[in-house]
Amino acid sequence: MNNITMMLNADELIKLALREDISSEDVTTNAVMREYCKGQVQLICKQDGIVAGLKVFERVFKLLDDSTVVEFYAKDGENVKNGQLLGTVTGDIRVLLSGERTALNYLQRMSGIATYTNSIAKLLEGSKTKLLDTRKTTPNMRIFEKYAVKAGGGYNHRYNLSDGILLKDNHIGAAGGVKEAIAMAREYAPFVRKIEVETESLEMVKEAVEAGADIIMLDNMTPEQMEEAIKLIDGRAETECSGNVTRENVEKVVNIGVDYISSGALTHSAPILDLSLKNLHPVDEAE
Repeated sequence: MNNITMMLNADELIKLALREDISSEDVTTNAVMREYCKGQVQLICKQDGIVAGLKVFERVFKLLDDSTVVEFYAKDGENVKNGQLLGTVTGDIRVLLSGERTALNYLQRMSGIATYTNSIAKLLEGSKTKLLDTRKTTPNMRIFEKYAVKAGGGYNHRYNLSDGILLKDNHIGAAGGVKEAIAMAREYAPFVRKIEVETESLEMVKEAVEAGADIIMLDNMTPEQMEEAIKLIDGRAETECSGNVTRENVEKVVNIGVDYISSGALTHSAPILDLSLKNLHPVDEAE
């Protein structure tokens, strides 16, 4: 998920967010600002972290008025500090006021995810293990949240249900077992698709290996069980650890040797990064 891909698909989602916030008019802004007046406001960081979503922030104002000028002094993925000036927004004051909350909602949410992701990714440095997100995302925010994970140093798991095969417990139950589910997936899916299987016991791991799974997810296993599972797999499939992995407990599985650690917490539990638009003031038309 890169910046170009995100922005190609972002406009309709941003418009929905703007319509949610402005159903008919911004009555407060229209009450105090009856006509056009050029102004400028500063984007200020109020907390140390990783910034992500600057182009989305800018696009909010551009969709309201394409003549709005946004200038940034930081880039996505960079460390930012409390009190740092990240940019300025210049244009119709009515646009600056009406777009403020939606723009900040995106930027704070995405920067929070990037910051939290980075804090876990740092704990994996020096190991072979890659940090993955999941589909546990906010509805209609997935494209933004998965981009933020990458900005924070993580990697994207499948984007949606059309993107890859992941046989979870209920798929396995519906198919009648691990071997049966893998066989059905192998028959149905194009040969270029990898097949990942979620396992909850060593017996399921053994079945998945014997049936030729490409990736085996070790779900909600103890570190000791995962070590046994990796010995059993013995390089015959890629391995993924999953199940309530957070910043507080990820170090317990770093040295086990799994290829991937997936964490829903990256997107469903990351706190926002505190950012603010401040010091709004009129500016001369010549500026």
